[in-house]
Amino acid sequence: MKLLRYGKAGAEKPGILDADGKIRDLSEVVGDINAKTLSPAALRKLAKIDPATLPLVKGKPRIGPCVSLPLNFVCIGLNYADHAAETGATPPTEPIVFLKSLGAYCGPNDDVKMPRGSQKLDYEVELGIVIGTTARYVSLDDAMKHVAGYCVINDVSEREYQSERGGTWDKGKGADTFGPTGPWMVTKDEIPDPQNLDMWLDVDGKRKQTGNTKTMIFGVKEIVSYVSHFITLHAGDVIATGTPPGVGLGQKPKPVFLKLGQTMSLGIAGLGEQSQTIIAA
Repeated sequence: MKLLRYGKAGAEKPGILDADGKIRDLSEVVGDINAKTLSPAALRKLAKIDPATLPLVKGKPRIGPCVSLPLNFVCIGLNYADHAAETGATPPTEPIVFLKSLGAYCGPNDDVKMPRGSQKLDYEVELGIVIGTTARYVSLDDAMKHVAGYCVINDVSEREYQSERGGTWDKGKGADTFGPTGPWMVTKDEIPDPQNLDMWLDVDGKRKQTGNTKTMIFGVKEIVSYVSHFITLHAGDVIATGTPPGVGLGQKPKPVFLKLGQTMSLGIAGLGEQSQTIIAA
């Protein structure tokens, strides 16, 4: 299933894609795509519904983030061997974990706001994990039981704030609109191998990132298990799992960062596509 949320920001309605890729309204079935909807039992009930029997959503509504506001928006840094190499960083021996501000969480096609004074705005296409049930001190063998599905995330970053302004990465990761998520959550039964998904990102139509989740240093199972030993993961939480090479910071012979008016387009095989335009905050 491909579950989504559509409508004005803060007033999104739940939806599901039908076989023709059209949005069907789930409002009479569930209140939202949230913790209650994402449990294994709830997803099994939804899977029994023929989307063609649901009301068709007309027009082209705004698509919101694919699950309602999470309790935790977790990110994993330097998790692709080829990306670590392009930045000159030593591959980590344990996952690098940080949190994005929930203010960063936004729809997949919403404008991205460049912070005032920003000089080094960057992009990162990432595989997102959506948690379906509470995960606390989870073993590697049990980790996938807590995964509801997957989505596309753009881990927008301000590199000066991240690395040159003191302290942790959070300054460069948590600005408003720095976490476009969606367009939909694809349930894990449709993605049998999350460690072999092609991914890409373009800026103004020019390919910048090309990668595959097979080069992740820590895979989905490892990430869910590891994070659960430090942060209790709740149903509806989202984890961005790192980015492949090609980010602006890694461009040769020198970094190339985003400018006002530019458009990012990105996607992951089987999970859909996003597009955002850079505007002033």
